[in-house]
Amino acid sequence: MASVKVQQGLVLGMSTLAFTVCFMVWMMFAILGVPVKELLQLNETQFGLLAATPVLTGSLVRLPLGLLTDKFGGRIVFFILMLVCVLPIYLISLATEYWHFLVLGLFVGLAGGSFSVGIAYVAKWFDKSTQGTAMGIFGAGNAGAAVTKFVAPAIIAAASWQMVPKVYSAIMFITALLFWFLTYEKKEHLVPSSVSLKEQLLTLKDPKVWRYCQYYSIVFGGYVALALWMTKYYVQEYGFTLQTAALLAACFSLPGGVLRAIGGWMSDKWGAQSVTWWVMWVSWICLFLLSYPQTDLVVQTVNGPQSFHIGLNATLFTVLLFVMGIAFAFGKASVFKYISNDYPDNMGAISGIVGLAGGLGGFVLPIMFGALVDLTGVRSSCFMLMYGVVWISLIWMYLSEVRKTPIMGTKMTGSGALSPLPSDA
Repeated sequence: MASVKVQQGLVLGMSTLAFTVCFMVWMMFAILGVPVKELLQLNETQFGLLAATPVLTGSLVRLPLGLLTDKFGGRIVFFILMLVCVLPIYLISLATEYWHFLVLGLFVGLAGGSFSVGIAYVAKWFDKSTQGTAMGIFGAGNAGAAVTKFVAPAIIAAASWQMVPKVYSAIMFITALLFWFLTYEKKEHLVPSSVSLKEQLLTLKDPKVWRYCQYYSIVFGGYVALALWMTKYYVQEYGFTLQTAALLAACFSLPGGVLRAIGGWMSDKWGAQSVTWWVMWVSWICLFLLSYPQTDLVVQTVNGPQSFHIGLNATLFTVLLFVMGIAFAFGKASVFKYISNDYPDNMGAISGIVGLAGGLGGFVLPIMFGALVDLTGVRSSCFMLMYGVVWISLIWMYLSEVRKTPIMGTKMTGSGALSPLPSDA
């Protein structure tokens, strides 16, 4: 029998790998949708719906999957979930009509529910002092969005778009088998059978849960939405090829995934509130700059008309996306540090509802992005929308947390909240 340390390492490592593959599949339409949009002559709103459809089911199943994880254990739930997704992924290669892609996308989206399974499964293997780091490492599986941006364009260039779902279905099946044979389960991690579903859901009356949902709808929902949208944005705004656009879009997706582990460590060290507060401010500043549309301005001067161009070039745009991707990575980890501190015995249910809110943000935002472009003709309107949502989060956080708890000159309490340092500290 393997030692506890080895079991912890295998559970964390295999769960992270499995979540990375699931996220690759979940974000598949970020790349696949571009040739499909051209093939089916879709408008922006239709493309937004296509890209977001998997996100819908991946969001809605997070709560029930979290509850099932509490009851039956993450190992069996994660394994079955991956197996269920294999056939729908493959069938996408045979789709020819728009509705085919939408229906199959709903089934493929189940892979996105893996987060609420894995986060509860992993967290229970670690104590409070290291939970944030462990959950951050697991959450780095979000980098699957960036992996798709590297892998899928290469497959399309070498073969065709139909080959992408075929390859992804094989990867998912192999990963499911590896996960089953290389992970463990402990009965003491399960919720006692005497605890009813109603009792598990009672904590949803807590207003803190809904505040965490709001935060996560930005740092995760916004991440998912932009990961789906940016490849097409680069193609249309800057005229790049699909391969180059996907590579540049990965500058947002990659740090937004892999740096989540650092966000977990930061949350362990400085507290979830401090990290989340600064994440919101950095995101707000980046989105303000990203929102400004390409503008040609003619000024009447004493020497005649002078023309000026105001707008972000591809380099500055990518740098701002990169910075925001880092902020979102830290924020995704800090929100779940809140949850592990406040709800250690009910993580499956709470992570499920918070993950659902974040996923719904990732579903609604791409559709709204497309509708705004069709309505206004301004591509940067997607950032204008997110700027407003982040502003609401900042106000809510200030009123409910920050003005009651100083951010600077604070220390961690046992619950993970912040309290002022003594005057002689």
